[in-house]
Amino acid sequence: MSTFDGNETHPLIIVSNRGPAQFDRDEDGNRKLTRGGGGLVAALSGLAADRDTLWIASAMTAEDTAVSEENDFKPINIEVDGVDYKVLLVESDPWAYDQFYNVIANPILWFIQHYLWDLSNAPDIREAELQAWDQGYQAVNRDIADCVIKQIEGLDEPLVMLHDYHLYTAPAMIREARPDALIHHFVHIPWSQPDSWRVLPTRIREDLFAGMLGNDIIGFHTSTYCRNFLSCCKRLMGYQVDYDELSVTHPGGKTLARAYPLSIDSKRLHRTAKTPEVALAEEDVLARRREHLILRVDRADLSKNILRGFTSFDTFLSQNPEFREKVTFIAHLQPSRQDVPEYAEYLERIEALVAVVNHRHGTTDWMPIDLRVYENFPEAVARYKHFDLLMVNAIFDGMNLVAKEAPAINLRDGVVMLSENTGSHEELEEHVLTVNPFDIQDQADTIYRALTMSPEERLRRAEGLREVIESRTPGDWIDDQIADIDLLIARRSREALAAE
Repeated sequence: MSTFDGNETHPLIIVSNRGPAQFDRDEDGNRKLTRGGGGLVAALSGLAADRDTLWIASAMTAEDTAVSEENDFKPINIEVDGVDYKVLLVESDPWAYDQFYNVIANPILWFIQHYLWDLSNAPDIREAELQAWDQGYQAVNRDIADCVIKQIEGLDEPLVMLHDYHLYTAPAMIREARPDALIHHFVHIPWSQPDSWRVLPTRIREDLFAGMLGNDIIGFHTSTYCRNFLSCCKRLMGYQVDYDELSVTHPGGKTLARAYPLSIDSKRLHRTAKTPEVALAEEDVLARRREHLILRVDRADLSKNILRGFTSFDTFLSQNPEFREKVTFIAHLQPSRQDVPEYAEYLERIEALVAVVNHRHGTTDWMPIDLRVYENFPEAVARYKHFDLLMVNAIFDGMNLVAKEAPAINLRDGVVMLSENTGSHEELEEHVLTVNPFDIQDQADTIYRALTMSPEERLRRAEGLREVIESRTPGDWIDDQIADIDLLIARRSREALAAE
């Protein structure tokens, strides 16, 4: 048995809820292919380009289902941003998928892992939620797992790499059918501490952890998340944990927990920053900016802590009136999950608070907070280039790539205010201004410190950030995981030889 890297005897299966692209119809009724959202596609593009890879994902649209049916439910070859993918789209019952995604994955699991529940009021787990778990989340995970099992039939020791919180129970389903498979899972959001998981009924919690422990290796963005996961296995499941090896021993064997911090493609970002679309957006940024520019670029997600960020800016202006009409706060927010009531209400609260702050401090020709609610990456990049202070004050965040993207191309030695509860803080701590996301006065004071910082300190911090950010690429993120897979394959080989 040899290593996976470059070895065709270990076929690679990538599995995620969303694939690298999805099919839709344009206004004229013509079929169109659009790149999948989020950073997963960019992170995995190198892996898919370099190896014979099949990407299995849920059919997200009616057009996805139609394309799959037209292709007799076989893998489809598509091209996205110059990378060729072989994709297999899995259709689930629409009701089951709705329960899987809109009742369990979002919000229940997302809220648990970002500590968002107000436990005195929510959640209430009733028959509807139990049914959503059994007939929604488990059903969709079974659909995905059955597809994987079918695709690896007859293959020698296949490698399956699953992604994120949508597919926590699929690994055990795959393991039951294929004990020889090497199963790897990367979790892109935080892994919270044991008590947070007690929100889930015992049966559901045990199903979830049994599913996760079907993996050989589970990857997280930080070492803290690794240890949180192991603590859950020990305290909630009673399993033996080795915090030095970062492993858990359970009835099915041993599972390793490993930290793989996701990096950005800084070269690609620099190329984007030089495009005509970004240059046009820059003209607007420069025309509108005052002496100081504060920026945040986020999804309008509860975990991003947007309300406290605006409140801290309000506090800063009240306590430092000399900055009035000299600073503008651009908040570039992308709408998120507006079909979830908590998110729709949150966006309304954001807009209401902005109106209050602007009324309190604004003048006839100056609006303190410039709120933009839409998705436009070239405009975001243009703003990255010219901020004086980037605000990232998330309650909790798996990584937060904005904290890496923005300073990588900033031209003004911009300062980064970074929540201590973001995954990126573990790497960037030395070069940012750390804030407690719940301490509004701390954030207000940090705004003042950033905007009055000496040019020498700004330069030192900016250079330090760029050095850390550019020291790793998405390829390194993949290579680190492949290296651990190779080590596991080698260990299996030694164990097999010893048993002969």
